[in-house]
Amino acid sequence: MYRFVESIKLKDGVFYRLKLHQERVNKAFAICYPAEEPINLVENLFQTVFPQEGMYKCRIVYDMYVQLQEFMPYVRREIRSLKLIETEIESHFYKLEDRSRLNAAFAQRNDCDDVLLVKNGLLTDTSYCNIALYDGENWFTPGIPLVYGVNRAELLAEGKLIEKDIIVTDLKNYRQIALFNAMIEFGELVLDIGKIF
Repeated sequence: MYRFVESIKLKDGVFYRLKLHQERVNKAFAICYPAEEPINLVENLFQTVFPQEGMYKCRIVYDMYVQLQEFMPYVRREIRSLKLIETEIESHFYKLEDRSRLNAAFAQRNDCDDVLLVKNGLLTDTSYCNIALYDGENWFTPGIPLVYGVNRAELLAEGKLIEKDIIVTDLKNYRQIALFNAMIEFGELVLDIGKIF
């Protein structure tokens, strides 16, 4: 059976988006372990001693039980360019621990810093981030990402993003691309469309 992972932002002793992380854990259990009670993230996290200052990634690996819980200092990778790569990776409502297919796609980035994955002619994600594209008025995020991220869910709920199928050949109609995930806030990492190759 699969193992799953949640990467939770911990900044100055505060966990971000715990409710949304828990909802994603609940989905994994509903699909893979329907007879089992989902892991309670809050219960697990607050039974441990965790850093109170600085930025950390809290990584929880689990199946029916928590298999690993660790806190790692977080430093964002610099991303200045993206390489378009075709993929057949399946979309999931949960986050798999096994990144072998994403890592294989990332290895094809050539001189770029990351890959922008395309499935059936539609944009999906980068190797680590959900994406949104700006047309001068609105920010649009792919309707079918590879990973349904917690930050993406929050931004959609707040009305900051609009879901839409984004055809790769329509990239020219956009000005900017934003990359974001549980650790990277929306607006922190934005590239001009000309940085996609």
